[in-house]
Amino acid sequence: MSFAPIPGYGTDLYTEPDADPDTLANLGPLTTMAGIFEGRRGKDEHPAAEGTEGNDFVERYELQPIDPQTNGPQLLYGLRYHTHIVKPGEVETFHDQVGYWLWEPAKEAVIFTLAIPRGQVLLASGAAKPATDEFELHAARGTETYGILSNPFLDAGFRTVSYRIKVMLGRDGTWSY
Repeated sequence: MSFAPIPGYGTDLYTEPDADPDTLANLGPLTTMAGIFEGRRGKDEHPAAEGTEGNDFVERYELQPIDPQTNGPQLLYGLRYHTHIVKPGEVETFHDQVGYWLWEPAKEAVIFTLAIPRGQVLLASGAAKPATDEFELHAARGTETYGILSNPFLDAGFRTVSYRIKVMLGRDGTWSY
């Protein structure tokens, strides 16, 4: 079967590249992010009946390496993550999120997946050099790639039309967004 060339991948959609099993050595800009991190100074603003409500929050972010992933000629190295957020001094979940941070070395791109238990998923991407100290990812509602999907209630009442995250990587092994 013959396929039209996919830019950067060619026409062979089945042959997989040799992957290095050492994910940590191949995470590019995501290397600093592997591990468990806690943030105690988070601030959130969200819609409320009175307008906008703000809350401080405490976040625990766990990122664990996964085996290399291939989609035919596409090769991805990544981290599976879970972030759990509470208000200071409370135990009830304020926000919970799971997904993957993926590095595609051949394209010098970071891909981010996000799923929340309120019924929303997202796929974002952005360019990044392997040794960069910051990168930015984007997603938009209504696109067929790197987009946002919500359940009908969220789409009607609290529609998310775009998403942007800027990640800053510290030389001391820390990171922030």
